[in-house]
Amino acid sequence: MIIRVLSLVCLASTLGAQTVTRPASPVVDDLRAMWLRSADLLAKSAAAVPESSYAYRPVQTVRTFGQIIGHVAGSQYAICAMALGEKAPAEDEIEKTHTTKGALIEALTQSTAYCQKAYAQSDAAVGGTTDVFGSPGSRRSALVLNATHDFEHYGNVVTYMRALGMVPPSSQGQ
Repeated sequence: MIIRVLSLVCLASTLGAQTVTRPASPVVDDLRAMWLRSADLLAKSAAAVPESSYAYRPVQTVRTFGQIIGHVAGSQYAICAMALGEKAPAEDEIEKTHTTKGALIEALTQSTAYCQKAYAQSDAAVGGTTDVFGSPGSRRSALVLNATHDFEHYGNVVTYMRALGMVPPSSQGQ
């Protein structure tokens, strides 16, 4: 009996020490989780597709696989700069200047690292205003735009990978 009581006391003191608190920035935390999922899927896709397929496009009027990766990298820099209230770089520069798989993966990796700063802001900070492609908006709306834009282009990547006979990362292991 004494051992049971001591066990319960130890358990209660352990649980008391592990106070569950509400995150300081639950909105940004949710946005970050969504964005990290899209960024991870895009990075895995970029790594999986062979360099010889980076020039693949289903029809001449759309971007190549490599151009999509470059577009996402450039867009992340531009949109996350908006979310940080910084001057946005030219969104299409990477797409136009990076052509090899290695250079595109490096640009995507660096743009994702840059966006980490944007998604590390507090809920209060992202309530501030910024210019979102010429229109006033909140920094929060820029974070939403970035995450949804990444998922939009992950959808393109999925289609390209399927056309190339590949299984996209989100469908692997299922």
